[in-house]
Amino acid sequence: MKRPTMADIARRAGVTKGAVSFALNGKPGVSEATRSRILAIAEEVGWQPNSAARALSDGRAGAFGLVIDRPAPSLGVEPFFMQLISGIQAELSRGGVALLFTLAEDVQAQVAVYREWWASHRVDGVFLVDVHIGDPRIAALEELQLPAVVIGSPAASGRLPAVWNDERDGVRLAVEHLAGLGHRSVARVSGPAELLHTRQRNAAFDAVTAEFGLTATTVEADYTGELGAAATLGLLDSADPPTAILYDNDLMAVSGLSAAQQRGVRVPADVSILAWDDSPLCEVIRPGLTALRRDIADYGAQAARRLSRLVAGGEADDLQVAGPLLIRRGSTAALGPATD
Repeated sequence: MKRPTMADIARRAGVTKGAVSFALNGKPGVSEATRSRILAIAEEVGWQPNSAARALSDGRAGAFGLVIDRPAPSLGVEPFFMQLISGIQAELSRGGVALLFTLAEDVQAQVAVYREWWASHRVDGVFLVDVHIGDPRIAALEELQLPAVVIGSPAASGRLPAVWNDERDGVRLAVEHLAGLGHRSVARVSGPAELLHTRQRNAAFDAVTAEFGLTATTVEADYTGELGAAATLGLLDSADPPTAILYDNDLMAVSGLSAAQQRGVRVPADVSILAWDDSPLCEVIRPGLTALRRDIADYGAQAARRLSRLVAGGEADDLQVAGPLLIRRGSTAALGPATD
C-alpha cells in the first residue's frame, strides 16, 4: 500500500498542493468549504503529517518502533523486556537510529498504532513481540508492507522474518534437572495462554514430563508477581501439592518463593523453585533462584540487525538463537524422604 501524500489529496480534491498545505496546516488562503473538503479527503485516505520524513534528506524516519501490551506496572520491573530493549537500542544507536516505544491495551490497539506510524512515517520498521495464534498484527504489517521482524517463533510469523529460540530446549533442561533431583510431581506457572510461546511451552512441558513419568500440572498466570504468588498458594494448598514448581518468568518465581516462605513452606526442603530467564532478581533473593539463562540483550541486537537489513532494502531470514543454560542456585534440591 502506498502512503497517502498531499499530492494524492490535491488530485482528489481538484486543487493545488499549495491549497492542500494551507488547509492541512490551518493557514489562510483557501475557503472554508475547500478546507472542509480537503480535511475530509485527508481523513478518508488516512493521511498523517510526515514531519520526520521531511526532516531527513533520504526520506527515512530514522526510528524503529516497538509496541507492547503488557501491564505497565509489571513491565517496569520485568527484566526480560528491559534486557531486550537494551539490546535493541545498543545495536540501533550504532547507526544513529532511535527506538520509538509505546504501550497498547491489546493487539487491535497495536494494529492501530502500526497504521498511524505507517501513515505518518514515524518509523521505518517495527519489532513484534508476544505473538498470538492467528495474530492480526501479522496480516496488518504484511498489508502495509511495513518492514517488521518478529521476536518469537516463526510458526505464526507469516512472511515476516523471526528471531527465535526453541521453547522445548528450556522445558527439557528444567524438567531433566528436577527429575534428576528425584521430583515426581512438578507444576508450572505459565504466562497467558493466548501467547504462542506459552502454548509451545505447554505442549513441551506435557510431553517431557510424560517422557519422565512425572505428574504434571500447569496453572495459567500473567507474568505479574501478584498472580504468580496466587498461583503458588493455590498449588501449595491443593490436596496433592507438587514438590517442584517451574515459573515462566523470574518475577513470578520471586513472588512465588516469597509466598511459599510466608506460608511456612521451606524452599527447597519442601518445594523446589525454578525460574525462566535468569536475572539479578534471581541472584539477590534468598535462597537464590535456579534459573534458565538466555542472552536476551543479544536476542534484541540480532532482531535489530535484521530489521536494519530489511529497511535498507535487503532480505532477512529466520534466525534461531542459542538455547538456554541452566544456572543452579539454592532454590532447587534433591527430594527428601517422605514424612507423615
